[in-house]
Amino acid sequence: MIKQLSKLLIIAFIATICFVPSAWAFCGFYVSKADTKLYNKASQVVIARDGNRTVLTMANDYQGDVKDFALVVPVPVVLKAEQVRVSESKIIERLEAFSAPRLVEYFDEDPCATDYFNDGALRSPAAAPVAQELGNSSRRDRSLGVTVEAKFTVGEYDIVVLSAKESNGLETWLNINGYKIPKGAKQILQPYIRQKMKFFVAKVNLAEFDKSGYEFLRPLTMAFESPKFMLPIRLGMINSTNEQDLLVYILSPKGQTELTNYRTVKIPSDVNIPLFVKDEFGGFYKSMFQTAYTKENKKVAFLEYAWNMNSCDPCSAEPLNPEELRKAGVFWLDSSDNSNVFLTRLHVRYSRDKFPEDLMFQETSNNQFFQGRYVLHHPFKGELKCDAGRQYQRSLSRRFEQESQTLARLTGWKIQDIRRRNNVPTNSSVPWWRRFWF
Repeated sequence: MIKQLSKLLIIAFIATICFVPSAWAFCGFYVSKADTKLYNKASQVVIARDGNRTVLTMANDYQGDVKDFALVVPVPVVLKAEQVRVSESKIIERLEAFSAPRLVEYFDEDPCATDYFNDGALRSPAAAPVAQELGNSSRRDRSLGVTVEAKFTVGEYDIVVLSAKESNGLETWLNINGYKIPKGAKQILQPYIRQKMKFFVAKVNLAEFDKSGYEFLRPLTMAFESPKFMLPIRLGMINSTNEQDLLVYILSPKGQTELTNYRTVKIPSDVNIPLFVKDEFGGFYKSMFQTAYTKENKKVAFLEYAWNMNSCDPCSAEPLNPEELRKAGVFWLDSSDNSNVFLTRLHVRYSRDKFPEDLMFQETSNNQFFQGRYVLHHPFKGELKCDAGRQYQRSLSRRFEQESQTLARLTGWKIQDIRRRNNVPTNSSVPWWRRFWF
């Protein structure tokens, strides 16, 4: 009797969660996610921030001979060896999987077994050794207006931290010392020099890289204190004239993180789309993102995910555990409770002409949940012998048409092709009045 009562209580609890009138009680089945493999040039950055303290992790998507790798990042302070380390790519992969836009599916119940048209069933679900000497004499450095503030090796990276008085000298110093940066970088370097920022410069220590046993370069993580909450993106534009994708995962103890100098727009979400999209979700999301990006005149950042790390619904991956969160830079955790870690995922597609400024952020106390979520709604396949069942069957054509129009609006795909694939009757086979009466 006690066991039966326990089971009933569990079932009642689950039912309460699934049918409570809340926008976040999905109870759907997770199907797949849109991951970073969709994009040819996608950089990823993780920022853990509390007050003025920041832990920044950069994933290196460099392709080519590692001896040619050079990374130049403006930073607000001089970093010491103990403030820099190499991280594992797995942590970024976990954050990416947990926050990725997701496809979920639902299955209609038998309309003859429920009051289908009155119970809401048709509604949308609602430190390191010192590096070898780099460069020539300090006298020449001074003549260029460049000062080497720090020099060390971390893992497979030789790192120097520089300050500079003028961009021509900095560009010359980098080229003389073997950092292969594109010509003309001085125009982009100059604003950072005026702000008295330092330059974190890294290249691969080939001997250490060979000993590491890693096939790819590992992410670099740096910890520092500064009132500036920003991410420099303009230097990345030197290497490409094309649009680039940037995914920023921001971890905060307060709530959502927002941009202050660009608009942030939620990615289109919570829509029903045709069932055939299940087999091509990646292509759907790419087209949808490009359509939304163009509609916003290519000048916004898209919010793809905002959620407390303590839960998810539906989950595309398990939430990161406390150990993983610490590896991701969350330094304020003092227990196994993840409820004070809020993840914001921003997707920025940027180019020189549309994003002339670096990204400036601010923490907020906004704890509203959001995710890019797309719904497949399977119709009931069984026999329908009741009035409600026949009414339900007549309603499907209208529903499929709505799904088709939604998909065409989101992606720009041709409505005729979508209707054909979604089994929506064309105007030639169904009288026009039937599409409105039934």
